Parts: sequence; C-alpha cells; structure tokens
Amino acid sequence: MPPYTIVYFPTRGRCEALRMLLADQDQSWKEEVVTKESWLQGPLKASCLYGQLPKFQDGDLTLYQSNAILRHLGRSFGLYGTDEREAALVDMVNDGLEDLRRRCGHLIHHKREEDKAQYVRELPVHLKPFETLLSQNQGGQAFIVGDQISFADYNLLDLLLNHQVLVPGCLDPFPLLSAYVARLSARPKLKAFLASPEHVNRPIFGSRKI
Repeated sequence: MPPYTIVYFPTRGRCEALRMLLADQDQSWKEEVVTKESWLQGPLKASCLYGQLPKFQDGDLTLYQSNAILRHLGRSFGLYGTDEREAALVDMVNDGLEDLRRRCGHLIHHKREEDKAQYVRELPVHLKPFETLLSQNQGGQAFIVGDQISFADYNLLDLLLNHQVLVPGCLDPFPLLSAYVARLSARPKLKAFLASPEHVNRPIFGSRKI
C-alpha cells in the first residue's frame, strides 16, 4: 500500500501541486475521489477537522489544509531550502501564491463576468513579483529560491500552468516565468505526470472556468 492517500474532489484544485511534488519525488499515492453527491450527504464533511478537503494521510498522520500538507512534504523530502534564510523565503513565496490562489478561486466560484475581465487585466500585477524573485536568483535560471527545488516551486508551477489555460498568453510579458514553466515541466518525472491521463483529464476548477 502507498504510504500516502489524497482525499479530494475530482479536480486539480488545491491538490495538483501535492501530486506534482509526489510524482517528481518518485512517490506513489492513493486517490480517494469524493463526488459532490457524497460530500453533500454530510458524514465525510462532518468528520473533517475544518469541514473541508483536501484530507491527506501519511501513514497514521492525518493532515488538513493544503499548504500545511505541502510544508510537511517539503520537510520530509528536503524541499524547504538549504538553510533558515532560504526556508523563510520559501514560506514568503508560498504565502504570496496563496494570495493569488484565493483571488483566482474566489473569482471562479463567486464573481460576475465583469469582475473576471478585471481579474485578467490586473493579473500582470500579481504575476510580476514572481518574475522579480526569479530575476534575483541566478538571473532566473534556477528555482524560485536557491539552487534546489522546493515545495513552493510545485505550487508556483501549478498556478502558472492553470493560468496558461485560463488566461492564454498571460506569461508572454514574463520571459523568466515562461522559461521557468518550460524548464520545470521538462523534468522527466514531472513531464510524465503532466502527460498522464490522470492529470490531463482532471479539470482545473471543476466545471467552471474564467
């Protein structure tokens, strides 16, 4: 039995970065897919600590909150920077990504069409900090922090890939981010995962798109 289990809806959502990390680290895991119907029945939701998914099992350890899961895996696989300074920067990047993910997710599920247009117009402002961070680290030729991949890289890659689908051309003004996506996506195990039917056929945000 794989030591890891992901319990989540049949979407990429807040779990695809976790899956990318596990795949790139050559780990296997089990998926327990939760349908909308079973979630609305109530017992599973009532059993979840915060009444939400994802739920993650690492042996006898049960975790909730996607960023806590990413940080746990980051510590487990040495994906949290090489020292305290880099770890602080990795946390900073991941918090910035959470801001963008929340903004995008809220828009997808709650906002009107005119608000979506405004989101697209303002997206360059929200992507620019990550281009800046890349430029400050080995001229953008490495990772988002330091010279080793971190859990924040998987989170950033996931969001950038999603936005390339949702807002085509959004990375055109950002050559370092564009090259970063191509470089990370070419890592052999990540490339295989991104080409897999499981990833390709899994919707980004369920049935709703920008």
